[in-house]
Amino acid sequence: MPKKIDPELKVWAVRLVTEHQGGYPTLTAASQAVAKQLGVGKESVRRWVVQAEVDAGQREGVTSEESEEVKRLKTENRRLREDVAILKAATSFFVGELCATRRCVCRGVVRDHPRWVVAAA
Repeated sequence: MPKKIDPELKVWAVRLVTEHQGGYPTLTAASQAVAKQLGVGKESVRRWVVQAEVDAGQREGVTSEESEEVKRLKTENRRLREDVAILKAATSFFVGELCATRRCVCRGVVRDHPRWVVAAA
């Protein structure tokens, strides 16, 4: 399971990379230098910087806010699908019970009905 990184450390790493990026030939090189100083993975730092650029509108991509919204909607959708499945199962159960009750009543009415007709005549 991945370890949780303090959000303040992420912000600090992104700030360090953006401030010192001019001294390195690539974003990856700057990320690697900062990651080494902070004791985190170089790819993690690079992804944090890229995501910060997307959130700031400097780069194309899905913002963190949009990602959170999609995640929330997927969770809600899954929960609603589970609720619908439970309601369908409960409906079919109660329909089965209702049909069993009606069958008994209907059979009794059908059996008694000819007697009523004969008795009335």
